Amino acid sequence: MTETPSSADWLSRGRDAVARTSLAPEAEPIGRVIAVADGIARISGLPEAPLGALLRFEGGQAGFAQALDAEEIDAVLFDAADGVEAGHQVTDTGDVVRVPVGAGLLGRVVDPLGRPLDGKAPPEAEALRPIERPAPSIIERDLVSEPMMTGVLVVDSLFALGRGQRELIVGDRATGKTSLAVEAIINQKTTDVICIYVAVGQRATAVERVITAVRDHGAPERCIFVMGGAGSTPGLQWIAPFAGMTMAEHFRDAGHDVLIVIDDLTRHAATHRELALLTREPPGREAYPGDIFYLHARLLERAAKLPRSVGGSITALPIAETDEGNLSAYIPTNLISITDGQIVLDAHLFAANQRPAVDVGLSVSRVGGKAQAPALRAVSRRVRLDYSQFQELEMFTRFGGISSTRVKTQIARGERIRGLLTQPRYAGLRLVDQVALLAALGEGTLDTLAVSALPELCKRLPGRIDQQGGDALTTVQQTGALSPEHRAALVAVVADVVRDLPQAEAAG
Repeated sequence: MTETPSSADWLSRGRDAVARTSLAPEAEPIGRVIAVADGIARISGLPEAPLGALLRFEGGQAGFAQALDAEEIDAVLFDAADGVEAGHQVTDTGDVVRVPVGAGLLGRVVDPLGRPLDGKAPPEAEALRPIERPAPSIIERDLVSEPMMTGVLVVDSLFALGRGQRELIVGDRATGKTSLAVEAIINQKTTDVICIYVAVGQRATAVERVITAVRDHGAPERCIFVMGGAGSTPGLQWIAPFAGMTMAEHFRDAGHDVLIVIDDLTRHAATHRELALLTREPPGREAYPGDIFYLHARLLERAAKLPRSVGGSITALPIAETDEGNLSAYIPTNLISITDGQIVLDAHLFAANQRPAVDVGLSVSRVGGKAQAPALRAVSRRVRLDYSQFQELEMFTRFGGISSTRVKTQIARGERIRGLLTQPRYAGLRLVDQVALLAALGEGTLDTLAVSALPELCKRLPGRIDQQGGDALTTVQQTGALSPEHRAALVAVVADVVRDLPQAEAAG
């Protein structure tokens, strides 16, 4: 039976505790809210607070220092300004904005601060990391040489992406920019790539469609959805891309490959402009502040490939919106100069029911064939040239008839290229499927097939290759190499499917 401590023991312990307690004075700087409006709190009394400092308000709200004056600070609030009033106390936490990282976020829908939005318990974080981190230096980076397959034939064959690349997706509103990025996310269900989707200023319904598509067709257990949507405060929208990049860097440092989609940076730039004008920063071109280029440069430069002995890679697919196809606008021009290429979507092609509506003439990948699988590179060398020539010839044929047999052949081949590049949603093609189709195109196997039958061919081909592909299937999928024997075998499988199609007919 335990003994109850006597009052003398309690008194002795209390005296010892008091003796060990430091009674020296401590100074803690305390600021005061001067005014609050439009998600911005103007604060006085924190002269030592640095730019980006995490500030805590009297009612428990948080924000970060966005603009510093000689005597005052403009802080951007993360949540609604309800409860923040003039005269309230503000303290500098001595820290910067940090977000949770780790495997506990996988499969979750969270806001940029890591708070759950899917009705589940808060995710278990392995650590808290600052949203602003320096990008890897040039000497720390490795060559971009591994392919990042999207399952979209027009991208993988003509504008190949590599792990560690930054490729801009740009186009007018409602031309399929988000859909193309979601296709890339869904295609990673058969790979080891971790995907992060960051929504900036997007409508809740649009974000919900993205999440539903990934859950229905992809691998949501290896995805993180970071929501800084249109209903979020400007502060959350502003930090969303940086928070997503920090989450991606955690997995990259652990040796994983990550694909991050930022949808979109045009709205992020608008949010930055809004905050800059509210904090009275000097406006520049189109009222954007002078640091708008640096803002996105320091964000996207964090996407890189590291040597395998050090870590993995981050592949970035930022999205930007144009107005009437104007690629020379301020924000698209900035992003094009920062990234390693751009995939341009055209509104006229979209209206003509060519999906994805990729403009082959304006799109480019500055990594391209260096990161493309050798098998795909071998069969796609002439596709872009043939397609460009077809588009020119098609334009001239509108003025009159065609008499040359060679021109007729080129137009027939171009129509089949366009038919192959038109791909329905959620119908991603494997590497071996793409190689087989382009190899058969080059051999003329598709010349006798009606363009209207190409979708059915693409639908039947994967199953037939699984049955008859043999060594060609295994070699291409595992090594990316293509021998003449395997090429002939794949072409034979395509020819076999073509013969079974009832739509086969002589080309015009």
